[in-house]
Amino acid sequence: MLETAPFYLTVKLALLTTMILFVLSIPLGYWLAFSRFRVKFMVEALVSLPLVLPPTVLGFYLLLAFSPENALGKFLDNYFDLRLVFTFPGLVVASVIYSLPFMVQPLKSGFASIPKAWLDAAYTMGKSRRVTLRRVLLPNMKNAMLTGAVLTFAHTVGEFGVILMVGGNIPEETRVISVAIYNEVEAMNYAVANTYSLILVGFSFLVLMVTYFINHQKNSLLSYD
Repeated sequence: MLETAPFYLTVKLALLTTMILFVLSIPLGYWLAFSRFRVKFMVEALVSLPLVLPPTVLGFYLLLAFSPENALGKFLDNYFDLRLVFTFPGLVVASVIYSLPFMVQPLKSGFASIPKAWLDAAYTMGKSRRVTLRRVLLPNMKNAMLTGAVLTFAHTVGEFGVILMVGGNIPEETRVISVAIYNEVEAMNYAVANTYSLILVGFSFLVLMVTYFINHQKNSLLSYD
């Protein structure tokens, strides 16, 4: 029997992760694109680490870090009454860390693609960096922002290893769609697992199709102009 809770939790998690990362990644992507910090490559490697690190490894270390028995987990529990192990807030934090490069990399590329002459012109006119970011950079990198948002959303929807390690398998709390599929396969309920999977495939395809359609429409308008 299909449950609606995993779908609700999955969409909620993906939306929250995308919104949080969008806010965090704009200044980070800006810094990575324009900073001349000598050891910037170390920050870039750290941001990109989730791309190559096995999800179970990242999930394991996040599980240890969030545990109330360790310093960080104990601090959050004692001073903020916040427990991240086997809770939905823990899933959000883990997803933000795991999906970070999927938002940062497109935004960094978008910033880097802006002609330097535009920035110089804005600064010459006395515009501050903040005003230049808001009125020059962001309006001219909408495709990069859309790409980052879609990649982050889709990646979060498909998460499994990190989610299972940090959140476990608690109904209506941490059991997202990927974990629900795993449960049905374990119970040999292949028909239900197939239904879940088909819905997920269809949803993911629809999101990507709409995104590519919007990008093609924007590119066609630019070419026409």
